[in-house]
Amino acid sequence: MLMDDGVSRVDYWLDTPDRGVLIPPGVWHEMHDFSDDCVLLVLASAPYEESDYIRDYSAFREAVKHG
Repeated sequence: MLMDDGVSRVDYWLDTPDRGVLIPPGVWHEMHDFSDDCVLLVLASAPYEESDYIRDYSAFREAVKHG
């Protein structure tokens, strides 16, 4: 999983079933290289709203710059 806060980019490998990651607001993330037996669980504090998300990395970078 790639995590990018607009200042630094870090890769995290969730390669055992006892690992997880908390993604705070305002962090760009990309999930990749799933194994065939992968299970992805998402817990959220509010229902999903498409308009809450930035889907373009360039737009994310602009939003971070203007904070």
